[in-house]
Amino acid sequence: MSRGPEEVNRLTESTYRNVMEQFNPGLRNLINLGKNYEKAVNAMILAGKAYYDGVAKIGEIASGSPVSTELGHVLIEISSIHKKLNERLDENFRKFHKEIIHELEKKTELDVKYMNATLKRYQAEHRNKLDSLEKSQAELKKIRRKSQGGRNALKYEHKEMEYVETITSRQNEIQKFIADGCKEALLEEKRRFCFLVDKHCSFANHIHQYHLQSAELINSKLPKWQETCGDATKVPEKIMNMIEEIKTPISTPMSGTPLPSPMIERRSMVGRDYDTLSKYSPKIPSAPSARALTSPLIDMFNNPATVAQNSERKNNSTGSSDDPSLQRSVSVATGLNRVKKQKVKTIFPHTAGANQTLLSFAQGDVITLLISEEKDGWLYGEHEDTKVRGWFPSSYTKLLEENEKETVSVPGPRMMQMGLQSLLFSAEKIPLLL
Repeated sequence: MSRGPEEVNRLTESTYRNVMEQFNPGLRNLINLGKNYEKAVNAMILAGKAYYDGVAKIGEIASGSPVSTELGHVLIEISSIHKKLNERLDENFRKFHKEIIHELEKKTELDVKYMNATLKRYQAEHRNKLDSLEKSQAELKKIRRKSQGGRNALKYEHKEMEYVETITSRQNEIQKFIADGCKEALLEEKRRFCFLVDKHCSFANHIHQYHLQSAELINSKLPKWQETCGDATKVPEKIMNMIEEIKTPISTPMSGTPLPSPMIERRSMVGRDYDTLSKYSPKIPSAPSARALTSPLIDMFNNPATVAQNSERKNNSTGSSDDPSLQRSVSVATGLNRVKKQKVKTIFPHTAGANQTLLSFAQGDVITLLISEEKDGWLYGEHEDTKVRGWFPSSYTKLLEENEKETVSVPGPRMMQMGLQSLLFSAEKIPLLL
């Protein structure tokens, strides 16, 4: 596309003005927007750090759970990974400030002065060249007027040729100046856009590397994370074994006051004898008024059928006993009913707190029962190691395995009759001593 010198000159001047009036003000606005961008990202990074600190704290809580330990470790690892990614993002935005915002601030002020001086210099040189051309053209007109008189025609003709050559030379010089000036103006504009694009390409490369590293890091961890939460109903084998131990020796009701354990049921028939002996032991504080706590995992795996069976077994054992007073007299007289203190093993820790009537213990401790019957789910006993006495929830304990073998011997009806006859027969032979 062919353009005249004047049109090219206008393009040159408009290019310089666009840089000064549009590009540089646009850079100033970009600097302000970039600073706002930095503040927003910094705020996001701080908020993300606080958020993932919270995730880590919840992970620590889950780590203390018997069934959620692995999930707790995953939450802590997720928190650590995301905080590491946030730190890398922060590093990239420090580069954003150094390589873009700082450079734009430094160059914008200098560029405004430079472009303004360059435009003025171009306009001044262009004006001088035009003035020289116009002056030569005016001299040529004078010579041509003088040569029309006819005198010294050869002399004026020679001068006319010199001015024509001068004018032609100056026109070519002006055209070259305008062309070079336009090229320089366009290149100045392009250099500024190239600078801006180059800086953002560099930052884009940093972000690209950040995302690649983030994807690689997360992809290496994500399958394992997803595997741990794939089945919310899965319980570790160790915990299942513990639950089975809980379910086997003791029946736990669905709600309300805990039912007596099997060990307590077996001793209910000799409870009166033991209560008689306990009168001579130290004074026992009254049981807490509130119902006893149930074990932490007991409701999750409770088996209603077991509760029903235990209740039925309890009724049968109660119904099968004959006259309680006869049993007591026979047991005291013959010694067939062996009264021995039962022991239980704790399956969950218990803390008494400020209540001095309660008993504290850790998991796996052994407690000797001092009262054979439960009271609203509470048992009273003495700690095997500390010798401290107090009340504790029965559902937090199970029958000690060695005690399970030592069942309480209660004579049947036939044995009680034989024992009573033997006692009476012996009494007839022994003289009464007054």
